[in-house]
Amino acid sequence: MRQSNSRLVLTLAVAAALLCSCQKRTKKLIGVVPKATSHLFFMSIHAGAMDAARDFGVDILWNGPREETEFSRQIEIVDSMVAQRVDALAISATDHTALVAPVKRAMAAGIPVTVYDSGLDLTGYVTFVATDNYGAGVIGARKLAELVHGKGKVAELMHKPGGMSTGDRERAFEETMAKEFPAIQVVDRRYGMADRAKSRDAAENILTAHPDLDGIFASAEANSLGAMQALTARGLSGKVKLVTFDFSDEHVAALKDGTIDVMLVQDPHRIGYEAVHSLVMKLNGETPPATMDLKARVIVKQDLEKPDVQALLFPKWRETQ
Repeated sequence: MRQSNSRLVLTLAVAAALLCSCQKRTKKLIGVVPKATSHLFFMSIHAGAMDAARDFGVDILWNGPREETEFSRQIEIVDSMVAQRVDALAISATDHTALVAPVKRAMAAGIPVTVYDSGLDLTGYVTFVATDNYGAGVIGARKLAELVHGKGKVAELMHKPGGMSTGDRERAFEETMAKEFPAIQVVDRRYGMADRAKSRDAAENILTAHPDLDGIFASAEANSLGAMQALTARGLSGKVKLVTFDFSDEHVAALKDGTIDVMLVQDPHRIGYEAVHSLVMKLNGETPPATMDLKARVIVKQDLEKPDVQALLFPKWRETQ
């Protein structure tokens, strides 16, 4: 009986502490859930969200799975934020169908939701903030076609099933190649499963299967890194043309040494900033835009010293890392 009483006292103490914590909250709390926490892209989004929190006087609760394939973990995180009664929620969904139910639960609880980076199969959210991913895929196809002079064999190193943002890029790449460049064959398509090592294996398998390959389009950060590593290991840098998406220090080095020919770059800091801004507007009774389509930037080696490109690739927040 004494042990049961002790547990009851502890439970009541925890509940009282939580209640006290809620009562002490002086700022609105916005939950921000990324697809993954391990990629530079989402670290940049985190920095943008934190800058918006500072500018608009709110607090950020940042939490997400380590890897993009962990959609069950992302569901747990969303449900936890709903249980904590965050004032608003921004999410980049790892899977466009699996995350629908937890996001609906958030909306049903009266929590406004902004979807950023990657879409969901539902309506009723506040704002959708993302790169124009279909448009980026079109650009990727046209740039690779230009590099291979409008003919030959190319391959697509894809991200993972279920992601709407990368899926839009990949679909646009394939449709543009088929429609605009009939002399180019897309001879292989493989997933890297949002993992650098698996992406390298997939790229190696593509190169083995097609020794006469002319070019590769890699649709995201991890599979770009895998493609770069495979080409470098085989001495094919500059011989097999490579168009990549997203950026890192390794991408920049590969652009400098000729392994990458064209790098398509998003502005993740702005995506994070605008996602939080949209929710602040909603919480303040304003009407934020329903969608924000941000354009991808095309970067080639000659662009690397431009001040605006330097600011995009080497943002100030990284100086503190």
